[in-house]
Amino acid sequence: MAGNKEKTQSCSGVNPLVMTETEDGVAVVKINNPPVNALGPGVAEGLEDAIQLAEADGAVRAIVLMGAGKTFVAGADVTQLEDLAWGRGPGAPNIHDLLRRIEDCKKPIIMAIHGAALGGGLELAMAGHYRVAARSARIGQPEVNLGIIPGAEGTQRLPRLAGIEKAVEMCVTGKLVSAGESLEAGIIDEIVEGDLRSEAIAYACHIADSGRPNRKTREQIAALRHSPSVEDALRAGAELARKVKRNQSAPLKALEAIRAAATVPFEDGCARERQLFDQCVTSEQCRALIHGFFAERAVAKIPGLEGQTTLAPIDRIFVIGAGTMGRGIAMACANAGINVTLRDSHHEALDAGMVAIRKNYDSSIQRGRLTAATVAERLNKIRPQLDYQDIESADLVIEAVFEDLELKRSIFRELPDVLKPDCILASNTSTLSIEELAKVTARPDRVLGLHFFSPAHVMRLLEIVHGQLTSVQVLATALAFAKRISKVGVVVGNCAGFVGNRLMFPYMYEAQFLVEEGATPEQVDRALQGFGMAMGIFEVEDMAGLDVAWRVRRELHQFSGPGERKPLAADALCAMGRFGQKSGKGWYTYGEDRKPSPDPEVLELVRCLTREASIPQRQFTDDEIVERTLYGLINEGARVLEEGNALRSSDIDVIYVNGYGFPAWRGGPMFYADSVGLKTIVERMVRFEREFGARWKVSPLLQRLADAGKTFRSFDESRGAEGEQA
Repeated sequence: MAGNKEKTQSCSGVNPLVMTETEDGVAVVKINNPPVNALGPGVAEGLEDAIQLAEADGAVRAIVLMGAGKTFVAGADVTQLEDLAWGRGPGAPNIHDLLRRIEDCKKPIIMAIHGAALGGGLELAMAGHYRVAARSARIGQPEVNLGIIPGAEGTQRLPRLAGIEKAVEMCVTGKLVSAGESLEAGIIDEIVEGDLRSEAIAYACHIADSGRPNRKTREQIAALRHSPSVEDALRAGAELARKVKRNQSAPLKALEAIRAAATVPFEDGCARERQLFDQCVTSEQCRALIHGFFAERAVAKIPGLEGQTTLAPIDRIFVIGAGTMGRGIAMACANAGINVTLRDSHHEALDAGMVAIRKNYDSSIQRGRLTAATVAERLNKIRPQLDYQDIESADLVIEAVFEDLELKRSIFRELPDVLKPDCILASNTSTLSIEELAKVTARPDRVLGLHFFSPAHVMRLLEIVHGQLTSVQVLATALAFAKRISKVGVVVGNCAGFVGNRLMFPYMYEAQFLVEEGATPEQVDRALQGFGMAMGIFEVEDMAGLDVAWRVRRELHQFSGPGERKPLAADALCAMGRFGQKSGKGWYTYGEDRKPSPDPEVLELVRCLTREASIPQRQFTDDEIVERTLYGLINEGARVLEEGNALRSSDIDVIYVNGYGFPAWRGGPMFYADSVGLKTIVERMVRFEREFGARWKVSPLLQRLADAGKTFRSFDESRGAEGEQA
């Protein structure tokens, strides 16, 4: 549609967060609260004032409400939500009165959506009489990702626009939907292809000229009537919640609120929604998920890097090694539009790597996630080769060969002479010393670790390992690179296993000790998955390859201390050629479907070894299994913190949620420790030390915090300037 071209007249109010201007008899009310136009303090009040003034203005025929900048409204201010969750404040502003004023306005209000309309932003938009959106816009009710449900009537209006089934899907999964899908569902009324402001004004003029009565969402019942059985839809929603939000309470609360939308009057449904919202926002799950939200944003805040604006350009990347990790890294780079050379010295390995890459991309096409044209473009970014041709033009070289220190040293030793002076040299090692690799180069300041997680093109975590001489510019560039390839980059210190795998060692070995003392691998895995882990530890070992951990144990000289208890079964399985999924046998056996099946041969092997070692046998509860595995991990996390190899306990949480399948709704291992109580954990560990020996000695930091009645969260908060030296 095309509007009249009358001169725009400005009539901005005194509230800088909300501006109004008129054109063609349409008041354009614009939210200006950068960066995402959150519904923070002052916004709701500004909107109410603007709408009241426009409604009273005889020259105004209709109102368009939109966002300034790059987006409509991306939700409420999460900082205020955090205050509410921790009982520190009233929470986000109450916008219920605003929504009522919008719906009851005598002049038509058209919501013009671009960028994102999320959470409170979508709830605001749904109160409008009509909605138009740019084709690139996305909408959603992602509140479940923070452990809450929509709290501004979203569970009541969304079913009235889109029906029960669509509301269930959106509120349970928290996934965003496109403008096209929103139009099909009835959430928006029109997609505009041209200038959003001009088209929205034209649409508003058309509505005003039509003389039709304003359409109030709260009064719409057609979509509810046309929905299938409410109970069937809610049962399907509960099953969906079990699949995508396992063990989480917020999705189930959202279903209760949607049931109210279908069964009671609007005002009663809103009251029920508020009641359920209050139950969610004070829950431990909500606190944990909000903790994760802020923790993920804090990882890039590194003391000494705040003013570092001179970043090295990363336009060409050279990856050495076309195995599982190398090809995944190449895909991650290509997906971000970066040219990458994938090099392997063996023709067969290089061919196999490219076949695997094409297979992964073909799978994305079949699932509708990528188009054939997009895949062709990404494949064109990856150049396979057998030599080091053109490596001198690389901005970043990533070594991704298998975990062998001498092999990695040989590569680092021979490369610097041919690299350009400002090229960054990185290793994808998961455990080996960056210092040892930097020593063999003439440019240790340009060396660091980039520890990707498998599959590297999927997993979000990237551990950025700094050496003693790694320059500030290189670290800052690595953080920017991580963001560019859609990874969560966490800077960690150079110690054995860095942070993630270092904490993994006691977790993994304690699980093996449990099996040697009478548990079974499937029992341990079942207990850990019941706790919320994405996979059990023995499934994880089989997926990663038992030979990888076998090699690491030898490289790091683990279990070499006098009197130190050594796991018995893992080495024996490797000696039998049972390397996990890759060989079809590990702790479990695997068929063509690659699903694990318990193997009596493994249990017989373990029992034989334990009889020879005279290890007493007993039965375990799931709680005992969780304590024995996780408390050791938490204790090691405290050591890492005290050494300064992790800057914050929340960094450890980010690593474990994004790289190791720790349940986000528990906040990460260190946040979980706080929720259990550090004093409780220490008391349990003291008993473990009496029973099992020195490996359970409580770390000094954990002991101090427990004695003082403090938490890891308070430790992070108290460091401030002190943390700048870590």
